[in-house]
Amino acid sequence: MQLEDYFDFLAPDDIRIKGTRVGIETVLSVHLHHGKTPDEIVRMYPTLTPAQIHATLRYHRENREQVDAYMADWRAWGRRMREEQARNPHPGIVRLKQLLTEREAARRATS
Repeated sequence: MQLEDYFDFLAPDDIRIKGTRVGIETVLSVHLHHGKTPDEIVRMYPTLTPAQIHATLRYHRENREQVDAYMADWRAWGRRMREEQARNPHPGIVRLKQLLTEREAARRATS
């Protein structure tokens, strides 16, 4: 099996582990930024096989420049989405924050 056979290249910014909805960024993030070993990643994501995890790590090693750019784009997209959510929160989130503020104010008033 070729290394690329482990992946579905859906778009330049969307590479999934074949047969799953898991993007390579999920595996690489927990490995590179959180120091998780392949065995720990398999326990975290039981739908993935050890072979899929190792193929993802190998794909990164063999295509470091492109995959690092892919990861940087993924992180930038995540930052933009969080900023957008902070600027325009869902009404349910606004209401939950309001309820928490009211509950905390009531707690302080009775203390």
